[in-house]
Amino acid sequence: MSTDRVHVFGVRHHGPGSARALVRALDELKPDIILVEGPPEADGLVALAADERLEPPVALLAYPTNAAKGEQGRNASFWPFAVFSPEWQALRWAVSHDVPLRFCDLPAGHRFAARAAEPAGPLDGTTPADPAAEPGDLPEGEAAEEELRVDPIAGLAHAAGYDDPERWWEDVIEHRRDVPPFEAVAEAMAAVREVAPAISEDLVREAYMRQVLRAALKEGHQRVAVVCGAWHVPALAGDLPPAKDDAALLKGLPSIPATVTWVPWTHGRLASWSGYGAGVTAPGWYHHLFTAEDQPVERWLVGVAGVLRDEDLAVSSAHVIESARLADTLAVLRGRPVPGLAEVTEATRAVLCEGDDTRLELVQRRVVVGERLGAVPPDAPAVPLARDLDATARRLKLNQQALVTDHDLDLRKSNDLDRSRLLHRLRLLGVGWGTPVQRKSGKGTFWESWQLQWHPEYAVDLIAASAYGTTVEQAATAKAVEAAADADLAALTGLLESCLLAQLPAAQPAVLRRLSDRAAVDTDVAQLMAAVPALARTLRYGDVRATSTDALAEVLTGLVTRIRLGLPGALTGLDDDAARAMRIHLDATHEALSLLAERLPLRTEWLDTLARLVDRPDLPGLLAGRLLRLLRDAGTLDADAAELRLARALTVGVPPVTAAGYVEGFLSGGGLLLVHDEALLALTDRWLSGLAPDVFTAVLPLLRRTFAAFAAPERRAVGEQVRRLGSGGTRPQSDVDDVELDPARVARVLPTLELLLAAGRGAR
Repeated sequence: MSTDRVHVFGVRHHGPGSARALVRALDELKPDIILVEGPPEADGLVALAADERLEPPVALLAYPTNAAKGEQGRNASFWPFAVFSPEWQALRWAVSHDVPLRFCDLPAGHRFAARAAEPAGPLDGTTPADPAAEPGDLPEGEAAEEELRVDPIAGLAHAAGYDDPERWWEDVIEHRRDVPPFEAVAEAMAAVREVAPAISEDLVREAYMRQVLRAALKEGHQRVAVVCGAWHVPALAGDLPPAKDDAALLKGLPSIPATVTWVPWTHGRLASWSGYGAGVTAPGWYHHLFTAEDQPVERWLVGVAGVLRDEDLAVSSAHVIESARLADTLAVLRGRPVPGLAEVTEATRAVLCEGDDTRLELVQRRVVVGERLGAVPPDAPAVPLARDLDATARRLKLNQQALVTDHDLDLRKSNDLDRSRLLHRLRLLGVGWGTPVQRKSGKGTFWESWQLQWHPEYAVDLIAASAYGTTVEQAATAKAVEAAADADLAALTGLLESCLLAQLPAAQPAVLRRLSDRAAVDTDVAQLMAAVPALARTLRYGDVRATSTDALAEVLTGLVTRIRLGLPGALTGLDDDAARAMRIHLDATHEALSLLAERLPLRTEWLDTLARLVDRPDLPGLLAGRLLRLLRDAGTLDADAAELRLARALTVGVPPVTAAGYVEGFLSGGGLLLVHDEALLALTDRWLSGLAPDVFTAVLPLLRRTFAAFAAPERRAVGEQVRRLGSGGTRPQSDVDDVELDPARVARVLPTLELLLAAGRGAR
């Protein structure tokens, strides 16, 4: 819609048809200034659109300049642009024709000030509302008026007899390359707004837009082009209301300073399912519609076939031809001018994917949505922390990609070691660019495996983390020291391990002091034991990474000493759940100290403590059996001594439930011991065979839990051994029968045995 001096072009955000028509309209109009819906704080960034290194998809990122630590990230907002976005095409036209361009939406500083007292919301971007956005996809800040907002595209589609607004928009706008849509869209929006309720946020935004428009006219511009969402066209076209009315709406609006910069974006983040209010369901499809000069359907299907062939799937040119024919036929049957995404998708599923939804999911992810990641020039405004990360990533040859990439790092190589340190530092800062995975577990501690995938919101995380320092190392150090102040013992050990992996020598002393102080006052033995594995790993990796860990060794030694002193009291009076939790801590501590056997003399002292506890009668059966197994595996007790204690635990004088717990504790962790120790298997078999039917039923759930934890081959091998035990009619005697008995212990039993035998003779 236009007047003599003002020409308003109502567009759909990220609509390729709107973008194509806008370029033609600007070529015909040749405006002397362009106003675009967006944050005015970004006016100084318009010139960067002329830089070919600014490659869409990109986004304007706004955040409060002077916010408190961490608040920049919570309040950050995005305005994304794809190559098929009308706003991006307006930017490119302006810089290529040397025409001034200004953003005319409500400043981001007003939005941040209004949101300052609100609870934290999702960080999926704040953008102008798309006229075709579903009510559930509204931008942040509009949720309170969600029920009042009208979806104009849905209403127009319904009036035209369509049940799908997207399909109507494609037929009327996106697929028509010869009809300028702006007059028709403006007329339709005016009709819808006549019956739609007024939204206060829209009224304020449109008042500011009109103020910017008046300023441009006052400067003497004769051909003003306004590019905005179609919904706002009726408010900006024709005769404007009095300026004083708009000034009254804007008077007293709070504002805070805001900073805006360009950041890379992805097609995946443009998709409406990602939570972005003005998103589109198929960014890859829209990109293709905008860039394909002719035969878009055929070219699209050729690209899909290429993706499937890359996955070694058999797709021929005949498949492509038949898919194109099927898409055309479906369009004719449905009365559509040309095949749309729905028809192309159905043809892809039926022919190219042969009805396989798994293949179609691959096409949806790789082609329909797409994995394109934009790029921003290195000299674009950015916080120092982001600049340091970019420079470090380039030096280490790590590319910020939207695709998932796998990296196996050899820590003996300096470049790989620096990569590992960078990724660990970023994880401390909450930037999850890299995720550790286990793929090189069998190749020593010098290997680390990572999966890398860059998400655009990491730019916001870097802004939030920039309050801690100007380099990644400085920021990670400050963040670690701050986190240590309020962390519990388990968190402190994990934090200390992270500091070592990230090589933050300036943070380690503060974390160590906090860890030592916390361990000195913590009386919970379980928490102390939970801290040991991480500390042991840290000591072990210190050798790999050539990092001094002498102070850590001293802390770990004191921690183990406190555990040994408190363990006798911690193992008594436990219920079943507490006993199981304690067994996990015992196993983890035992394994951790075994790893350090050559580094610290802690394992011998630990085994001495367990040896003094194993024969205590007040231990839960589960823990007593576990202590016995740990001592047997460590060689502190030989097989005969272990089987003698197990035999005592499985006598008739021990409650069956306690005996079952003893067996569970002794056998947990694997059934190979029963497979290779025939005497132990025979002992267990005799105990089970001697249980009364009702007692066996009572302990059966405990036994099932024990044996169900064995691997299937282990259970099968144990069954075969048991079958062999009974094949000869008599079971082999246990070596326990030949063990030399302790005369002192036998002497205490003999009087009771004589009484029992005498009573038996009297009864006969």
